[in-house]
Amino acid sequence: MRGREAASSSTWRPRARLARVARGPETVDRPGARYLAALSATALALVLVSAFLHAVWSVVIKQSGDPLCFNLLQTWAACVALAVVSFWIPWSAIPREVWLLLLATGPTHALYIYWMSRAYELGDLSMVYPIARSTPAFMPFVAVPLLGETLAPAGVVGIAIVVAGIWLVHAGQGWRWLTFAEPASRFAFLTLGATVAYSLIDKAAMADLAEAEWPSRLPRAIAYSLLLTAAHAISLAPLVLRARGFRALRHTARSEIGRATMAAAISFVGYTLILRALETSLVSYVVAVRQMSVLFAVALGVFWLRERPTRARVLGAVATVLGVALIARFG
Repeated sequence: MRGREAASSSTWRPRARLARVARGPETVDRPGARYLAALSATALALVLVSAFLHAVWSVVIKQSGDPLCFNLLQTWAACVALAVVSFWIPWSAIPREVWLLLLATGPTHALYIYWMSRAYELGDLSMVYPIARSTPAFMPFVAVPLLGETLAPAGVVGIAIVVAGIWLVHAGQGWRWLTFAEPASRFAFLTLGATVAYSLIDKAAMADLAEAEWPSRLPRAIAYSLLLTAAHAISLAPLVLRARGFRALRHTARSEIGRATMAAAISFVGYTLILRALETSLVSYVVAVRQMSVLFAVALGVFWLRERPTRARVLGAVATVLGVALIARFG
């Protein structure tokens, strides 16, 4: 049973719906506009933990022998988890709008995984990663007109600093403009576009779930994360099998099923935390703070992989921290 507004209207108008749920119940008056609380202390903690888990997840994928097959194994591990907890999911309580959004976000997440894997196969991490993780630079251009979000000036500055820090972290080896026309670059830009798209879709879905009655102890974010994984597993499987075939998938399963299961658990926990933060926070701020994964990735490179970061990477890491602090304090 939905809220009074849903009960009074059977027509779902996506743009109006997204704008309303983005503003949500936590808006506060400021001169000239209405703002959603940027990030509470709880939401900030959830996003930072998620960012660390994303960095660990990325390292595990990069070290795998076949990222495409490895990522498909991850999705099917999560599908088993969905089957286990299915008895605790209140299926009738999930709004119709959420089911429609799942139909959209499943293929979008599948394309994100596919394009990210291809980019890592064809290009260096220092060239691919800054493009794929530049979501904060583009998110406000979509979130503001589509979702009706309003960003505080300090939040805009903080997002810009985070993006600048991301690029500095990965610019230490130098840049050649011709690399942006190479296949790896094209896949990286496609990954970026998919990230922007699924972030907006999942924000709308979690806002809808937050308003719905939920007669279950299973958190909404966990239920949605499992349904999302199942949806994108169905879309990802034909892409991977067409590119690799069953033989490559069987080989990866025999040699790396344990690591894939571990990576699936890391990914599930990390994105569930993001979904929980999206229930009450602006998508532009959540996505920007999540880019702290870049800083964590540098730290993992130093202490785990024994890398020696350049001065540009250290400056970029510091800029990322400053940008996140600005968003959290003044956004």
